[in-house]
Amino acid sequence: MSRGLRLKTLGVVLILACFATALGTTWLWFSSTRAWQAHLTRSYVTGVALYETLRLGTAPPEGIVVTALNAENAGLASQGAFVRLPAIPAPAFVTNVSIKGPGRDPVSGESLTLGIVSNNLQYAVSELVSNEGQPAAQKFGNVTRLLATYCSEPIMFARMGTQPWVRVDGRGVWGCGVAPRDLRLAAVLVALVALAIFATLVRDNSAHFERFARALNNHRRLGGPQSYEAQGPEELRDIVQAVNSYLEHERAQLSKRATVLSGVSHDLGTPATRLRLRTALIKEAELREKLEADIDSMTEMIESVLTYTRAELNEETPRSLSLTSLVEALVADYQDLDRPVSIRAPERVMVEGGRSVFAASQGHATLPEAQRILVTARPVSLKRAISNLIENALKYGRRASVELTATPDHAIIVVEDEGSGMSAEDIEAVVAPFKRGENTQAIDGFGLGLTIVATVAEQHGGSLHFESGRHGLRACLEICRN
Repeated sequence: MSRGLRLKTLGVVLILACFATALGTTWLWFSSTRAWQAHLTRSYVTGVALYETLRLGTAPPEGIVVTALNAENAGLASQGAFVRLPAIPAPAFVTNVSIKGPGRDPVSGESLTLGIVSNNLQYAVSELVSNEGQPAAQKFGNVTRLLATYCSEPIMFARMGTQPWVRVDGRGVWGCGVAPRDLRLAAVLVALVALAIFATLVRDNSAHFERFARALNNHRRLGGPQSYEAQGPEELRDIVQAVNSYLEHERAQLSKRATVLSGVSHDLGTPATRLRLRTALIKEAELREKLEADIDSMTEMIESVLTYTRAELNEETPRSLSLTSLVEALVADYQDLDRPVSIRAPERVMVEGGRSVFAASQGHATLPEAQRILVTARPVSLKRAISNLIENALKYGRRASVELTATPDHAIIVVEDEGSGMSAEDIEAVVAPFKRGENTQAIDGFGLGLTIVATVAEQHGGSLHFESGRHGLRACLEICRN
């Protein structure tokens, strides 16, 4: 049995781990967002300053290299043939931009023509929003901010008004190499991985309890080990230990009860035999018959109690069997003895077919005969339970009709008599040991038959109940199929 943390300890650990993970992922997200905002702001500010450099011919901002084009390259740039210029990225995607300041400012009203060459995309400059009256320097800053938004290595060619064409290399400001690492995706992945780990831990601990509960539920129905082992938290191990102690005590009590009853049965066997021999010597026939009947009643009572105890001990191993064959064989045995026992075949279901343009009326058909009902059960104890129901129906209701139905999870054996004079409520009250109805005083029995049937039903994960039928009382023995 593996060791494990207590649930309260595991809960505290998970809460702290969740809190730490939330803090870590939040820090990664906001630090990455803040770094990107700083990167974009720097590109914007550099663009504003660069505009003044292009307009006034001053020194370029830090990280920007401005080079004048020679006459040949300037001619190509004027024609818009930027892809034919030397030392440009390949493949070359060209984005053309024209920036003009407000008309009321004759200086800033000069037009700035740009040719931006990138190796992987054209920039969506049409999405840039500029307010009416916004200075041209800010418009140019928005363009450089846009360049920094994408991971690219663009080269810019610019011409301010009628000034010469210049080559602007700003990859040290808005290039992909200087962009901060975007850790937001990493933060999401860390959060998802942590969530998966925490969910797995919770599900694993829950699964330990579910497996043990399932094994314990199947213990009485399908049998089980003498003791259980479980992996998981310490609370579960404490529960398993308590259950093992209880099962051991229960087995000891049942074994002691069976030993005592077996000893009593054995010890009474010899005196009963002597009584039979001595009774046979009695000459008065009436007295002899009464004594023999008392001796038979005493021995039958002992055997009934032993049968009930064996049913409680639950020692038979379950196996897969055909319940249909078992019931049919049992009914056939009664019929061979000329007993009024019959088996009622399930009604075949009639279905209607759809209408057709080729037929004047709907067709009808019956579903095929039901397949054999397979169950996992204890055949000896199950056969004893069904026999008890049939015997009761014969004793108190003159005839027995057996019907077998099934659902995907349960099988139901129904035994109906021809009227015993007891209602379903009355018969439910005599299921307890040694309880008999008022109309059974003249019939032999000890009140253990239905108790044994109810015990067998519980062992098979089902129940015994009664209902009123078309002819008499219906005893319904329901068991689990698997």
